[in-house]
Amino acid sequence: MNSILLFISGPEIMVVMLIVVMVFGADKIPEIAKGLGKGMRQVKDATNDIKREIKESSDKHSVDTDIAKDINKEINQVKDNIDDLTGPIKRNM
Repeated sequence: MNSILLFISGPEIMVVMLIVVMVFGADKIPEIAKGLGKGMRQVKDATNDIKREIKESSDKHSVDTDIAKDINKEINQVKDNIDDLTGPIKRNM
């Protein structure tokens, strides 16, 4: 969703807001916003429930879920080592 917002500028947002007011009317906008907020909360709660279930299941079956963190840590160490090695070479060029 964030990538969509990158392509929308201020005037475009104003046009969208104007269309929303024209279609639904100013008195319906708070109700629509409230419904969207509830829907977003339900999606967030469902996502958190799924994450919790996965975590509980992995803990129950002794599955290591931190493997991605370990891989990222190793990759960052390799990057740092390469930067240390190529640092003097880059400065001399």
